[in-house]
Amino acid sequence: MIDQKQQSNTFEKRVETIKQGGAPKYHEQNKAKGKLFVRDRLALLFDNGEYVEDALFANCEETGLPADGVITATGKIHGRTACVMANDSTVKAGSWGARTVEKILRIQETAEKLRVPLFYLVDSAGARITDQVEMFPGRRGAGRIFYNQVKLSGKVPQVCLLFGPSAAGGAYIPAFCDVVMMVEGNASMYLGSPRMAEMVIGEKVTLEEMGGARMHCSISGCGDVLCKTEEDAITQARQYISYFPNNYLEKTPLVTPQEPKQFEKTLEQIIPENQNAPFNMKDLINRVIDEGSFYEVKKLFAQELITGLARIDGKPVGIIANQPRMKGGVLFHDSADKAAKFINLCDAYHIPLLFLADVPGFMIGTKVERAGIIRHGAKMISAMSEATVPKISIVVRKAYGAGLYAMAGPAFEPDCCLALPTASIAVMGPEAAVNAVYANKIAALPEEERDSFIAEKREEYKKDIDIYHLASEMVIDGIVHPNNLREELKGRFEMYMSKYQVFTDRKHPVYPV
Repeated sequence: MIDQKQQSNTFEKRVETIKQGGAPKYHEQNKAKGKLFVRDRLALLFDNGEYVEDALFANCEETGLPADGVITATGKIHGRTACVMANDSTVKAGSWGARTVEKILRIQETAEKLRVPLFYLVDSAGARITDQVEMFPGRRGAGRIFYNQVKLSGKVPQVCLLFGPSAAGGAYIPAFCDVVMMVEGNASMYLGSPRMAEMVIGEKVTLEEMGGARMHCSISGCGDVLCKTEEDAITQARQYISYFPNNYLEKTPLVTPQEPKQFEKTLEQIIPENQNAPFNMKDLINRVIDEGSFYEVKKLFAQELITGLARIDGKPVGIIANQPRMKGGVLFHDSADKAAKFINLCDAYHIPLLFLADVPGFMIGTKVERAGIIRHGAKMISAMSEATVPKISIVVRKAYGAGLYAMAGPAFEPDCCLALPTASIAVMGPEAAVNAVYANKIAALPEEERDSFIAEKREEYKKDIDIYHLASEMVIDGIVHPNNLREELKGRFEMYMSKYQVFTDRKHPVYPV
């Protein structure tokens, strides 16, 4: 008969064995790649490295499958409860078996019941073919993971940290998350591997070209934050979640406001009077937000538009800003898509929106038309129109054509549309307008008279679109001195906190996606 001490020793030994994960050689392989053991990742993610784990003994009667290759746990991040699923790549390369899937489903259900954020720490080679009947096609099969992600979307924040591969169907885990952190050099996602692509369609590509971290963060837009190391990714994830509430029924906790540092040049001094001269919109952003609070999302993707989270007077704000330094701030199909996703994200979790417009309009030409710029532009305008959170639109310099609409112009019911003295609102800029209206007359003039005629007509046009004229006509709600912009935003966002607006007269729009 086994005594109590023997039972205790046996139990402790089994727990220790399971928590060690896979064989030592797989730990060494990961270490050589700069990858942390899954339990070390969790220790960094959770406050004080503390968490409660579920189903530790899953598949414990099988050899070589400790915890069935996935850890599901609940702990605290910044003192708030969060759930996590984390692949263990030392166990069958983090592949999914039947119990792996069941564990993931259960932690998703836990996050829904507790109404708390869910983190996916992904490092998986995909499904185990040996378990496909049990884990793939059924009602509690792998597809249910994605179904649950869609159900959870907009209810609780879903954050993906991609440490290794996310292959085939598994690539949809990051795709359905709100944000994806990818570790450069190790993270990848793809529906078909380079080897499969060569076999099936004859295409020879590297893993990075097919689905690497930098590619997805800069070209496809599937990645949101490119991270140097796993530690960096975990730090980024902890910072990101601090801007969000636990769920859609709550609001983000406020923090102590931090005044921006004193800059050598004022906001008035850094904004060029020349509408076409480039300047860095981030210099403006840093002068109106709380010190060090800007968290950029999709920094490397569609850089003509800036999207990011920040705080103004301790309150979270989502910023959508044109970037004149990149492609003149013109909106492309990718930047419209980028904006639509970000607006939708902020609106889901009660994060007010600040639009900073300096936009010549949407790009034209056959290349962008074939890429669907009209459809993607409609997607951005739809998301902005449907957002019910407080919205403030600031026209920094130019807001021309449909660019004005996309950046929450007056017709789209922003809570206010303000302008700086440098602003200009029009169907098109003076140069294009004069050429469009007077092209035939200019062509008929003697060459020596053309320049003076064009200059005269441009000045006439500028008077018509003068920002003080538009303020007089109540097109905009006010003109703000650049150096007072932060105080203006602080006061207005404070006033708009009680805003309440919902659309209840339909099931949902037919989105232009």
